Amino acid sequence: MNHLLEVQSIHTFIGQYHILQGVDVRVPKGSITALLGRNGAGKTTTLKTILGLTPPRQGKVVFEGREINGMRSFDIAALGIGFVPEHRAIFRDLSVEENLKIAERRKGDYTRKQDFLFSLFPDLKRLINLPGTHLSGGQQQMLAIARALVADNRLLLIDEPSEGLAPVLIEQLMQAIRQLSAETTVVLVEQNFLVASQLAEYYVIIEEGRSVKQGKMKDLVNDKATIHRYLGAA
Repeated sequence: MNHLLEVQSIHTFIGQYHILQGVDVRVPKGSITALLGRNGAGKTTTLKTILGLTPPRQGKVVFEGREINGMRSFDIAALGIGFVPEHRAIFRDLSVEENLKIAERRKGDYTRKQDFLFSLFPDLKRLINLPGTHLSGGQQQMLAIARALVADNRLLLIDEPSEGLAPVLIEQLMQAIRQLSAETTVVLVEQNFLVASQLAEYYVIIEEGRSVKQGKMKDLVNDKATIHRYLGAA
């Protein structure tokens, strides 16, 4: 199988705290892979470690066959990895269009991607001149994802996309993520197992800083004992 990303036995510290204690993640090219686990398991830290925001002390992060741990976050992103953080981090005083333009890696990225972005998120076209403060939580999440797609990213890391959203907005967001996965490989952290199970083809379960199980989502959905043991879901 052709893996776009491989995380190999990473150990990551934040200050004196040993957060990741041996995490392995394999992400097939062109897939959606969900990182699952209880709160505090290390899922968000795994995303940040991939991007170099919390560099690993041990282990490897390999993207497109190239070892990227030890590189600066800016240089890792420039290889084609986008990141949508948990709390969206849009520029609230800037308009929707300004938020998108500021994400250009090369001049003209926004113009080239406009049609694709607005086909994924039609609401953003209607709201193009409004500042971020006027957007609902769901619209802000859509803007955060669209912003990460302005540049040509081959891998998109999304942290808790459905958090705090109403069911109708979650459904819109899920549809958009499915569509964009035709263009971009996606790794997402998702606390809502129902959402993750409907979106992802593959999964990795992280428990207390260690990856304990990974495979195809269709197999996990039928494994009630594993779901109950690691995710607390019935």
